[in-house]
Amino acid sequence: MNRFEGKVVIVTGAGSGIGSGTARRFLQEGALVTLNGRRAHKLHETLIGFDPARALIHPGDVSDESYVDRMVADTVAQFGKLDVLVNNAGMAIFGPFEQTTTPDWRTVMGTNLDSVFFGARAALPHLLKTQGTIINLSSASGLGADWGMSAYNAAKGAVTNYTRALALEFGARGVRVNAVAPSFTSTDATAEFGKNEALLAAFRDRMPAGRAATPAEIAGVIAFLASDDARFINGAILPVDGGLTASNGQPNFLSLFE
Repeated sequence: MNRFEGKVVIVTGAGSGIGSGTARRFLQEGALVTLNGRRAHKLHETLIGFDPARALIHPGDVSDESYVDRMVADTVAQFGKLDVLVNNAGMAIFGPFEQTTTPDWRTVMGTNLDSVFFGARAALPHLLKTQGTIINLSSASGLGADWGMSAYNAAKGAVTNYTRALALEFGARGVRVNAVAPSFTSTDATAEFGKNEALLAAFRDRMPAGRAATPAEIAGVIAFLASDDARFINGAILPVDGGLTASNGQPNFLSLFE
């Protein structure tokens, strides 16, 4: 498919995981893509197999508002416009609330929430011209709480409602704003969890799909939301979690019959 032929897309956090899968999906479908991430060599790895002329490698920290302004300006200077912004960059710090330091809190908020604000603010003047779209990365952790992830829950919960607020303000002006909310996804960032058999067993017990998502599976949903097929979807927070959030949290009563 070439749904994004001639479209210009920015993907933050494109050096690995969901961001890398998303950047590659847009490139596969004909887009011109700005790839952001902290490590330039990882961005070049994402670009392997694609024409470098169709991409702008733009390493930097999206929690820095001046950097985000520059990234958007450089994208428009390079490609002439902007059609899609994917605010994917994110990270989590795990541990009990009592151990959460102010620097930890600021880091989680800066990467997960401030970056979304900075990105939307810089991109919207250009997206209004192209009737473009924003896709934010929320999380299952932005739809409900977790043990040991209070800062991440706060940040992703804010992304969820911020997405809805922007959708209300800009939908009538032709810019759609949606979010995807993944759960456990097999990435470099979650590789350590993948070695914890007890944790994996707990996830399998709670997720009807019985496994983690792949970055490509999340990327496919992001590409759908950015496409014309989703042109009447605005303000949606779409769980891509194998059925995790379909549960009310109670135990699996079917286990009584095993």
